[in-house]
Formats: sequence, C-alpha cells, structure tokens
Amino acid sequence: MDSFIPLSVPSLNGNELKYTKECIDTEWVSSAGKFVELFEEKIADYTKSKFAIACVNGTSALQTSLRLSGVQSEDEVIAPSLTFIAPINSILYNNATPIFMDSDDFCNIDEGKTIDFINNNTIFKDGYTYNKYSKKKISAIIPVHIWGNAVKFEELFKLCQERNINVVEDASESLGTYYNQGKFKNQHTGTVGKLGCISFNGNKIITTGGGGMILTDNLELADKAKYLTTQAKDDPVNYVHEEIGYNFRLTNIQAAVGVAQLEQLDNFLKRKKQINSFYKSEINKIDGLSILNTPEYSSNNHWINILEINPELYKLDKNQLMKHLNDKGIQTRPIWKLNHLQTPFKDFENYKIDNAHKLVENSLCLPSSVNLTSSDLERIVEALRK
Repeated sequence: MDSFIPLSVPSLNGNELKYTKECIDTEWVSSAGKFVELFEEKIADYTKSKFAIACVNGTSALQTSLRLSGVQSEDEVIAPSLTFIAPINSILYNNATPIFMDSDDFCNIDEGKTIDFINNNTIFKDGYTYNKYSKKKISAIIPVHIWGNAVKFEELFKLCQERNINVVEDASESLGTYYNQGKFKNQHTGTVGKLGCISFNGNKIITTGGGGMILTDNLELADKAKYLTTQAKDDPVNYVHEEIGYNFRLTNIQAAVGVAQLEQLDNFLKRKKQINSFYKSEINKIDGLSILNTPEYSSNNHWINILEINPELYKLDKNQLMKHLNDKGIQTRPIWKLNHLQTPFKDFENYKIDNAHKLVENSLCLPSSVNLTSSDLERIVEALRK
C-alpha cells in the first residue's frame, strides 16, 4: 500500500531543535524565558497588533479574551454554529451562553442574518443590547475566521460598535490572512475587534505543539491578560492574589518552537497557495467536485482545502468518498458537527440556520500539509478521479 497521507501535520525543518536545545541547556524550560517574550514580539510585529500575550492554547486565549471583553455570568454571546467547539466552550467557561448563527458560503458567520437578528430580536437599553426573549444581555460576538477565510463583517462590526457588543475574533486558523480591500484593508485577521485569538495547535499553519495568542491594541487589556494568565499574582514574592486567575502561560520550550516556525511562515504560505492552486486546477475539472472558493476581499492563508461534493453528479456522497479515500491511504475528515446540535448546547438559541447544514452535508477537508509532495497531490487527485 502507498504511504499514508495525513490531513494536516506540521513541518519542523527549521531552527526548532536549536532553539529548544538552548532552553534545555540554560534550564529555562517553563513559562519564563526569553523565547516567550520574543515569540510575543514577533507575532505582534507580524500581525501589526500592538500587543500579543502568549497562552497555553487557543481555547485559553478565547476564554480569557471573553472575560476581558466584559462577558459576565448569565450573559449571551453570538457565535457561529459551524465552528470547532473551542469558542463555544469558552463561552460556557465564562458562565455565559451562546446564540448560534448560520454560515455564509465561505463557512463563516452569516453577516446578513446576524444583523437581522440584532435588529429584530434585540433591544438597546441603558447602553447595552438585550435579547427580547431571554431578557439577557448580549455582551460579545465571536466571528471565527474558518479555514483561514476572513469573515465578512464590516456592517456587522459597525452595528456591534453601536450596540456595545464587543468583538472577540477567533483567528485560530487564519494566521497569515489579511484583508486586502474595504474598511479593514491591510489588517490581519484578529486585529479588527477589541481582542483576537490565534492557535498554534499541531495542525495549524505554524505550531508550538499547543499554544495560543491574544492580540489587542489596548495596553490595559494586554496587561490584564498577562496578569490573569499568570495566576493573577499581585505580589509574586508573597503569593498574594486579589482575583481568580489561570495557569495559562505558554512555556519557553513551546515558544522556542514557535519562533522557529514563524521564521518559515512565508514559505509555508507560499506552499499552501501552491497546493490550493493545484487542487483547484485539477479537481474542478471533475464532474460533481470543486474546491471551496476563498473570499476576494482578503489574502488567504489556505490553511485547509475544502472539497465540495455534488453527490448526484459525482455518484458518491461525502461518507462514501471518505471511505474510498481512506482505503487508498488518504486521510480526509468531515466538517465539524454543528454546535447547536451538540448535546451540551442543543437547548441554546439558534437563528435561521440552513446553509451550514448544506456545507456540513456536502464537504470534506482534504490533506493540506505544507510538506505534501507533487506525487502526493497527484495521488489524491487520481483517487478522486476514480
């Protein structure tokens, strides 16, 4: 059998070993050390964010950011149903509840429907937005830049500003994605809202094994983020704590890997674009198959390539095709189960969700690792032709 082709794995061919060896040799291996601050500085510089605060993972960055944005117990937070579960869990970690929204054709939160919900299903009173039916305050929204696709939300962002709904961007999958037109032109995803979050999980475009980052232009929020993620130490000598904090700081070893990975990001982005172009040029010729388009209003990182399937034309549905490819040693996976259908969340409000169902039903994630060879790509396309 041909060698196995995984979905998305890291490429660790730079200075990762050199930098981690320095951590070990100097014995700076925990959440203090030069690489943590260096990684924060380099991410801030790359994204053009004023401040970046390293966390143990993307979920912890989201949890902390929601707290920093003012989300309180019993509040509500608007979020897409089609997303990895992390941003939804982060809402519950803050004792708040989600309101689930539909997806647009790029798999991102549907701007029009979300605006419609805010205009018709909420009231603005005493400087805050309240759900007409639950009577709860809607204190934040989480736009998730899925697959690296920048969310279209210029009008939604303006409305949220008017309604005092804080924007916490989940840019976990979109490092390297910039807006190239409109109000947000030249801004990196995750830098538009009050706070933004990035993930460095093993399957992301760069990795620290685990790891995440909070982005903000607000000095007060940046200081508070660092304070909360280091156990809220008011006096680190006498261990005085005035607030509940978290043990959420990234380790120096992980940050060392991140610094080495970031040095290679431009090459990773170039290779991701080549993979996407190859898939589009070959797969779009196959009846019943196509690669999901990326928005024209942004420069995309092409983190994961999404295969769209028309079962009537292609003669195989999503599950049949996934099994066929698996038998050929090619890993694919479906899009996540919609969160408003998940057992822990099924009783929470959802609003006019229909397009997200179609996306889940007829889409597969294709192998997208930067270390895919030309032979790998040709093998994947050949398997799809057959």
